[in-house]
Amino acid sequence: MITFKKITWENLDQCLKLEVAENQKTFVGSNEYSLAQAYVALEEGKLTVMPFAVYAGDTMIGFIMMTYSEEHEFGGGPSYTIARLMLDKQFQSRGYGMLATHEAIDYIRTFPKGAADSIYLSYEADNKVARALYTSCGFVETGQVDEDGELVAVLNLKGAE
Repeated sequence: MITFKKITWENLDQCLKLEVAENQKTFVGSNEYSLAQAYVALEEGKLTVMPFAVYAGDTMIGFIMMTYSEEHEFGGGPSYTIARLMLDKQFQSRGYGMLATHEAIDYIRTFPKGAADSIYLSYEADNKVARALYTSCGFVETGQVDEDGELVAVLNLKGAE
């Protein structure tokens, strides 16, 4: 069972020690960078950020950061974004990525920060694992590319409940 838990003083160091395999380091920002982004977003009030540790039972296996914005740069209107999803290298290729993505979608469908019609995410064009994972979860590429050169995909929440 996959659960998300808030980052706290008690689990922060463990979260910062999580790392992806060497060949994946160009695909996802570090947890340190992600938490710094969350802090700046909170301070500047630009968007609502939701960083969590990902757990399988009692074991921290990864990190996820979601955002909510009243107006998404690629779709207008209120939406959520799965901005980061990483699993520690020792927990990859076990189906946890799929479980964590479904847990994120289920969490977002509770509209924790406000109603929205869609969930966005992005990934490197050559990250075949991420592309296959997100496609299997219902995300569809929009044809857009974000400021980092990543492909943008969307999951429409209307009628998908």
